[in-house]
Amino acid sequence: MIEVQSLTKIYGALTAVHDLSFTVAEGEILGLLGPNGAGKTTTMRILAGSLGATRGKASVAGFEVHKHPKEVKRRLGYMPEFPPLYQSMQVEGYLVFAAKVKGVPRARRKAAVERAMEQCGLVAARKRVIGQLSKGYRQRVGLAQALVHEPKYLVLDEPTSGLDPMQIAEVRSVIKSLGGEHTVILSTHILPEVTMTCDRVVIIDHGQIVAQDTEKSLAERVHSARQVVVQLARPDTGSLAALERIEGVLGVESAGEDAFRLDTGHQDLREVIARTVVDSGFGLVGMREEVASLEDIYLKLVGMGQGLPPGPNDPPPPQPPGASSAEVSS
Repeated sequence: MIEVQSLTKIYGALTAVHDLSFTVAEGEILGLLGPNGAGKTTTMRILAGSLGATRGKASVAGFEVHKHPKEVKRRLGYMPEFPPLYQSMQVEGYLVFAAKVKGVPRARRKAAVERAMEQCGLVAARKRVIGQLSKGYRQRVGLAQALVHEPKYLVLDEPTSGLDPMQIAEVRSVIKSLGGEHTVILSTHILPEVTMTCDRVVIIDHGQIVAQDTEKSLAERVHSARQVVVQLARPDTGSLAALERIEGVLGVESAGEDAFRLDTGHQDLREVIARTVVDSGFGLVGMREEVASLEDIYLKLVGMGQGLPPGPNDPPPPQPPGASSAEVSS
C-alpha cells in the first residue's frame, strides 16, 4: 500500500502541497488529477524520495519514505515527467545500466531487462539508439527503467506528456496492463488518462484534495438526482407541459432539437415517461439516462469552483494554508 498522511510542502512563501491524505490499495491504479501547478509533481517527488516534505509523511509498503529511503526505492519504480535517458546509449544497454544502478543482482539482470522490454513493447527496438527513437518510444524506455528492478509499486508523473494520440493509446495500454501485479499512482492533467486507465481518482487543486473516489461515485455526486433525456418524433407546443405534468418529474428543460431533459429526483420514471409520450402521440424516438462525465466532475470541482457534496472517502476540509498555494514545478 502507498499511504500519504497530512503531507505538506512549503517553498518559502509558497505552499505547494497542503495537508494531503490518501491511500493506494494493493494492485490499484490511482490517478492524481489536477491542473498544471496543482501540486501533483511535488507530491510524486516526495513519494519517490527525491524531495523532502515540510510536514506529514508518505510511506510505501509500510516504510516511511524519509526514514527508510533505500527500502522504499528497492520496492518503488519512479518515472518522472522527463525521464533521465542517455541519448547516445542503445535501449538494451541503457536498461542493463539502470538495472545495475538499481541493484539488480548479476544473475537476474538479463532476465529483468528482458522482462521490462517485453512489458513496454521494446524488444524490437533493443539495439536502437535512444536519441533516434520517437517521443513515444522514449517514454516507453523511461517506463522500462522504472520497471527493470521489478518493483511492486510505481509512481508515474505525466507518463503520456507530449505524445501523439497513437502513442498515448500505446502507453496507456502498457500502464493498464500493470494493474493488479503492480500498485500504480500516476499524475496527469489529461481527463481521458484517468477514465481509460485508473481505478480511482484523487482530484487536487491549489495543493489540496477537493475529492477522491471512483469516477462512478463522483458522477453520482455531480448528478445526485436522475436525469432522463427523451427524443420525440412529433413534438408540439404542448409537449413541455405534458412532460411537466408527469407525477414525480421535478423539472423539464430543452435538450436540443425535439429533445427534453427531465429531472426525476431519485425515482426511475422511464416507464411512466415512455407511456406518456406514446399516449400523447408525440412518438418516442429514444430515451437515455444521463451520467456525468469526468469532464463534468472536473469542471465542477476545479474549473468552476462549485464543489460537490462531501463523499465518504473525502478528507475533512483542511484549514487554509498560511501562505499562498502554488507549485514551483507543475
